[in-house]
Amino acid sequence: MMRASAALGALACMLMIGGCATKSQPQLALGFGLPAAFGGAATTAAPVDGWWRQFGDARLSAFVDQAVSTNPRVGQAIGQFRQANAQARIARADRLPEVNGNFTASRQRFNLAGAAPVDDLQSEGLELPSGFVFNSFQLTADVSWELDLWGRISSQTAAARAEYLASAENLRAVRQSIAAEATRLYFTVAEARSQVALGEQTVESVGEVTRQLRNRADAGIASPSDRQLADANLASAVANLAQRRETLDRTTRQLEVLLREYPGGTLETASFLPKLPPLPGAGLPADLLARRPDVAAAELALHAAGFRLNAAQRSFFPGLSLNANVGTTGNSIERLFGANSLLWSIAGSIVQPIFQGGRLRAQVAAAEGVKAEAIESYAEVALNALTEVEGALAADRFLAAREQALLEAATAAEGASRVAFNRYREGIDPFIAVLESQQQALDSRAAALTARRTRLENRVALHLALGGGFDEAPETTLARAREN
Repeated sequence: MMRASAALGALACMLMIGGCATKSQPQLALGFGLPAAFGGAATTAAPVDGWWRQFGDARLSAFVDQAVSTNPRVGQAIGQFRQANAQARIARADRLPEVNGNFTASRQRFNLAGAAPVDDLQSEGLELPSGFVFNSFQLTADVSWELDLWGRISSQTAAARAEYLASAENLRAVRQSIAAEATRLYFTVAEARSQVALGEQTVESVGEVTRQLRNRADAGIASPSDRQLADANLASAVANLAQRRETLDRTTRQLEVLLREYPGGTLETASFLPKLPPLPGAGLPADLLARRPDVAAAELALHAAGFRLNAAQRSFFPGLSLNANVGTTGNSIERLFGANSLLWSIAGSIVQPIFQGGRLRAQVAAAEGVKAEAIESYAEVALNALTEVEGALAADRFLAAREQALLEAATAAEGASRVAFNRYREGIDPFIAVLESQQQALDSRAAALTARRTRLENRVALHLALGGGFDEAPETTLARAREN
């Protein structure tokens, strides 16, 4: 029977529109061919796992490990993964027979008073009981099984399993996202510390200039307006420093929340931004679609939609169910296991849908819509993945050029500030030239720090776009889904 069922299911799979396999759909959904390599990639080597360790900061690595283990979003994804796992097991159980054991015990009293034969006998002087008590015990096992002749239940099981595997990919995607977010926040805090240090140096240098201006003004060498400009410049530098300290405090608390710690603003991080490691290998575009967890989850969702459609199409076929009952009965516990106490029954039923008011056809139409949506969703996710990689690779070059230009501008502006102050003391340039050069030097140095942090964030985005980060093998989950 099992072999016949499998053969019939395979035959129906070949005959039904859509078929049982959907693994060719992701390639068809893109609508274009993939290039041999990414345009901005330095190498086609595959990306490495644990990419955050390449930045050479032990505290960063510890924070990432903590975040992917304790963050509430990871915990929620784990809960969803467990739910999907349980649903897959429930669906798998529908393919097996259902067996229930029953034990019933009853005690009944039948009343004979008022019955005509009994009254006649009693009128003749016979002594008869007014009733009697009857005990009944029954122990049975009920078996019911719907034979999966056309593969409807198998398709539902396969769909639930694909959804379970998709939840595993979603969990991996959440962990990668949290790792990237923790790394970006860490760099944001490190930049904020560097900006605070720059602000403190600025307050110190501007304070020294202001002190000298006050002395020159007291000696009558500098004008009172220059002194007022110097005081205003110092107050502006102090206000700027306060703003940078507020940014440091706020971003530190954000990192603490991500690590599931109390947001006390006391977390210690590096006080400088690291150098960028060499550009990672980007692998091949075709491999990216199998490596990215969100793309893999979208493909698995497409598989699940295909299986749901198959199940809906098979609902038009007749269903065969078997029911059996075996057990013992007796008027006492001891007689339950007697030679003559056995009872059994077996029955089969075939149900062929005839009129459902269009319900079955509507279910098929709905499943076709879900599958069409899944195809387009896969195409969108895949396109976004390819765009993120190409964009991050291209941005790496532009951001490197921007940082280099800002560093050169900062060095030149700092030199110009020293020259402007010397020319002011010699009476060649007005004091406003000193203020402008100081502000330009500060802005250029701060912008250079931000540019370095932006390059680091883009590198994090590249690693996230490449789908690396953990040791799971996504190809395994996809292969399992395609085996159904």
